[in-house]
Amino acid sequence: MSAPTEPAETGGAAASSAAGLAAGLIEAEAERRARQAEAQREVLFADELLPGVGDEKLTLRQGLAAGGSMTFLTLFLLSTLDELESAALGILSPEIRDTFGLSDSAIVFISAASGAFLVLGALPMGYLADRFRRSRIVGWAGIMFSAMAVASGLAANAFLFFLARFGVGVAKASNMPVHGSMLADTYPIGVRGRMSALNYSGSRAAAALSPVLVAGIATLAGGDEGWRWAFLVLGLPCLVVSIWAFRLPEPKRGQHEMKSVLGEVVDNHKPMPISIEAAFARLLRIKTMKTSILAFSALGFSLFSTGVLGNLWADDHFGMSTFSRGLIASIGGAAVLCTLPFIGPWYDRLYHSDPSRAVALLGYLILPGAVLLPIQWFMPNGYLFLIFGIPAMLLSSVSFAMTGPLLNSVVPYRLRGLGAALAAIYIFFIGGTGGAVLSGLISDVYDPRVAVLVIGIPSTAIGGFLLVRSSHFIRNDLSLVVQELREELEEKERQEQDPEQIPVLQVNNIDFSYGHVQVLFDVAFDVKRGETLALLGTNGAGKSTILKVICGLGTPERGVVRLGGQTITYVAPEQRGRYGIHLLPGGKGVYTDMTVRENLEMAAFRFRKDAARRDERFAYVLDLFPDLKGRQGQVAGSLSGGQQQMLALAMVLMHDPEVLLIDELSLGLAPVVVQDLLAIIERLKQDGLTIVVVEQSLNIALAIADRAVFLEKGQVRFTGPARELAERDDLARAVFLGKEGG
Repeated sequence: MSAPTEPAETGGAAASSAAGLAAGLIEAEAERRARQAEAQREVLFADELLPGVGDEKLTLRQGLAAGGSMTFLTLFLLSTLDELESAALGILSPEIRDTFGLSDSAIVFISAASGAFLVLGALPMGYLADRFRRSRIVGWAGIMFSAMAVASGLAANAFLFFLARFGVGVAKASNMPVHGSMLADTYPIGVRGRMSALNYSGSRAAAALSPVLVAGIATLAGGDEGWRWAFLVLGLPCLVVSIWAFRLPEPKRGQHEMKSVLGEVVDNHKPMPISIEAAFARLLRIKTMKTSILAFSALGFSLFSTGVLGNLWADDHFGMSTFSRGLIASIGGAAVLCTLPFIGPWYDRLYHSDPSRAVALLGYLILPGAVLLPIQWFMPNGYLFLIFGIPAMLLSSVSFAMTGPLLNSVVPYRLRGLGAALAAIYIFFIGGTGGAVLSGLISDVYDPRVAVLVIGIPSTAIGGFLLVRSSHFIRNDLSLVVQELREELEEKERQEQDPEQIPVLQVNNIDFSYGHVQVLFDVAFDVKRGETLALLGTNGAGKSTILKVICGLGTPERGVVRLGGQTITYVAPEQRGRYGIHLLPGGKGVYTDMTVRENLEMAAFRFRKDAARRDERFAYVLDLFPDLKGRQGQVAGSLSGGQQQMLALAMVLMHDPEVLLIDELSLGLAPVVVQDLLAIIERLKQDGLTIVVVEQSLNIALAIADRAVFLEKGQVRFTGPARELAERDDLARAVFLGKEGG
């Protein structure tokens, strides 16, 4: 009678096992989240320790005196002239449309496409700004802008006009990455809001004057193509200021954050080249940065197209003249100009006491625009229509003016140029150009009012909400800035005290995530020259991940990687290879369809122009692997697993590495093959090669390693001589059994 109950008992056991597994997974996930939350809390500092918070208050005059007024004045004039020329396109868009016979969508696209063109220049400009003297970049960009402005006035057809606007957009790309970076490093944190407001005031003053000035030039020139003279006249003053820009001094990068946090400026060594991919990966891990640029991107959908659509609506629907439209636009610009002197100091005061309130202020300024837009677009006549558009434009513009101070506060100083470039991509390309395309298409099918109501209201509401949300993240992000600066100072002091003992490889405070799942938590260790370090731990402990971070295949969201005392955290993998870091990955690392000789020749490609060096590496490797020497004509795919592993190691050694990273040396190999590999590793140690090896076998690690690091669930549990690890029963059992203890 017991037989019928057996399936039930089996099913019950299975259900119990499944329930236990589910409970275990839930518990593990809860533990992971708790560790992640704890790790985030650990980087929070008191407000008075954050850069710029609680520092001595400065007047604007004191701030200008600290960095010298000439830099600000030059960049101020260039930004003002840029705005003057760009505003001309908006006010003259109906005349340009009629001259070239364009549709509404075409002229809207051309007017906003400078944002897309700006993106093309933003990346190289940002990259150059983080590496080279910024005054020269400013000068050459200004000269190009002047030339392209003149070309806009001389364009014979719509296509040439489009190309000229392309050039203007690329030249203007220096404004955010280069100007912003230079101003942040020249002037103290406590006046950045006022500096940005003053700089933006110049732009808005130009925008306020531009409609009257441009309309006056066009009217004075007369005829249907009088608009051309506006571009010809406005392009020339920029040339003079651009030539002067070459004389501006270069400020020390990050000096004001260092003074605020450390009380001194840490002299930087010659910086390593920065990988754009690695920089963007790091920047998008900064929550304030990511949320803010998404907010301003959403705002850009309405901010950059509403002005052109408003002029088209005023011209087509109300029949307003160029001068009337320009006069009202000038009044709006004057309103912004009058408001900015209050917003800048307000932002600085709030930031000085509570950075989160300063960020929230910007979001709250944007939100009313979602209500004001529909009121404007249902006004009964042209003058009321344009006048009621001023409040929404005013609030969005003054909030937008604080983009630079906000982003510069949380972006690592080494990445300021690329940080601004990333913001430009989101704001001007996704927001500006995306909004222009959508609103232009809707305007052609329906009318400009429908386009603004469909695009403008939701984008303004979303932008304001996201910016308010970003205020919750800024304390943590500023704390990360503090931690990085303190670590940099400590490393500088350590190198000065004992310059002969600088580690060849160092990782410090490394956090790393795959998507939203954090797998490394504050990982830190260093490796001395000629030392062999074993990374041990259970499956999923993060051993292979830390190798990826070291060789550049993964960018940490926090922490630093150094080679010979030089920071390489943002250096591209191929560049790290040139510096001597090479990885032997787990699994197959050979070209199976090629011969052994061809595999080695591929590995020696970097020495293609140095025959002597190439022959030297071949001789060294073939002496190290005598079995491969006799199989040079054999197809690699026909080798045994152990022989393929030896070939993969030989290929890495062809590069003459300074640091050799080995992932799972003995995995899946027969004991006799492992012994051969261990003999080769011992030879490499004798030759003075620095080695970091990920290994599951404690016995193998003990055989080859000088020191060991034990990782468990992404955290370092042990660092020390390899022999001491064997004496730790709890950790030794974890290596052998895959879990702590028995």
